[in-house]
Amino acid sequence: MTDVHITRKEHGRHGRYVATVAGIEAEAKLVFTHRGPGLISADHTLSPESLKGTGAASALVDRLVSDARGQGFRIIPFCPYVRARYLKNPAWQDVMTVVHGVVPEPCAD
Repeated sequence: MTDVHITRKEHGRHGRYVATVAGIEAEAKLVFTHRGPGLISADHTLSPESLKGTGAASALVDRLVSDARGQGFRIIPFCPYVRARYLKNPAWQDVMTVVHGVVPEPCAD
C-alpha cells in the first residue's frame, strides 16, 4: 500500500483535506463546507490521474469519517465518491446524515 499523507485546511466555512504521495507531484482533495454546529457537507473529491491506484482518494474519505467520529460532527455526503464509499461501508451510518443508500437533498448555500 502506498504511504498517503493527509492534511486538513480550513478557511471560514470552507475547508479541504489534501492527500499527497511521496514522489508524485500532485494532490488529491476532498472539499467540505461547515453547514452548522456539528454538521459538515462532503462536497466533492478530486484526484488527478497521476494518483489513481495509490489509495489517496479513499484515504481522504477515511480521514473525514475518522475526524467525524473523533470530533463529533456528522457528514452530509453530497459528493458521489463519498456516497459510493459509504455504500461499501454501511458501518459509517453513525456519522452520516442520510440512511445507507439514500442521496441527500441539495442545500442552499
